[in-house]
Amino acid sequence: MLPDGVTVRMGPGCPVCVTNMPEVDEAVALAEDGAIVATYGDMYRVPGTNRSLADASAAGADVEIVYSASEVVDLADATPDREVVFFATGFETTAAPTAAILVGDPPENLSVLSAHKYVPPAMAVVAELPDTDIDGFLAAGHAATITGYGLFETFVEEYEVPVVVGGFEPLDVLLGVERLLEYVRDDTAGLENAYPRCVSREGNTAALETMWEVFETTAGEWRGITEIPDANLVLHEAYAEYDARDRFDIEPATGNADPLTEQCLCGDIMAGTADPDECALFGEECTPSNPVGACMVSSEGTCKIWLEYGGRPDL
Repeated sequence: MLPDGVTVRMGPGCPVCVTNMPEVDEAVALAEDGAIVATYGDMYRVPGTNRSLADASAAGADVEIVYSASEVVDLADATPDREVVFFATGFETTAAPTAAILVGDPPENLSVLSAHKYVPPAMAVVAELPDTDIDGFLAAGHAATITGYGLFETFVEEYEVPVVVGGFEPLDVLLGVERLLEYVRDDTAGLENAYPRCVSREGNTAALETMWEVFETTAGEWRGITEIPDANLVLHEAYAEYDARDRFDIEPATGNADPLTEQCLCGDIMAGTADPDECALFGEECTPSNPVGACMVSSEGTCKIWLEYGGRPDL
């Protein structure tokens, strides 16, 4: 439905896609060492340096798929003689529930391997890329439900590009794009909340308070993109007893990486500087059944979406 000349590019908004290989390697190592590793389903098949959690499970490791952070608490309660590690991924939307279970007196056998990410610093990196041609940002409504849309005010001022917070129903997406096009047409750098039924300026203040009680930001590598300052969420020292990296001596295996990963363009695709069909592996060596990059694994991954729906079909 978009007119010619208007392109929507997916940025680094898929948490599975930006989870770095060494983080997956840590989760695999913990599972292979005998811990029960619980994680969200879309992380199950994401390749690490040489193995995924699915590979570890096939070899006998105990990997459990959960649909909420609270399920991990139930799992730990049900297996008091086992160490349960929550490989916690996602942005602010899932970081807040992870924080909630840790302030709620969790079982002693539960720990968290945090791969949570914080969105605003990544937006700044995309805006600063020399090859970027982004005229406006459609900010994700689910993350803004937690953080509030006021978070983007300094971004708009600094980079002089419009930001519209949008929802996920088809009409929400079209409204967000339409509003962005008006800002671009008028050469105006504005901020607008086009998802008011869920997003406020202040966000979910109770969830934010809990999240920042448990987590702090640190620099971290976003898969295929770069190291981004203040973009990873790690546990505060006050919650170190629940930090899997402190509790266990994690020694991930990092050898024998798939040489095809060097050719993968996932980082460029997530940064908005390349399309999936510009990658030589797309649809050939890299498919959903045999993914080379994380963008082909997740249902939110750009490459999987393009392969399933035909890229930009001429309708």
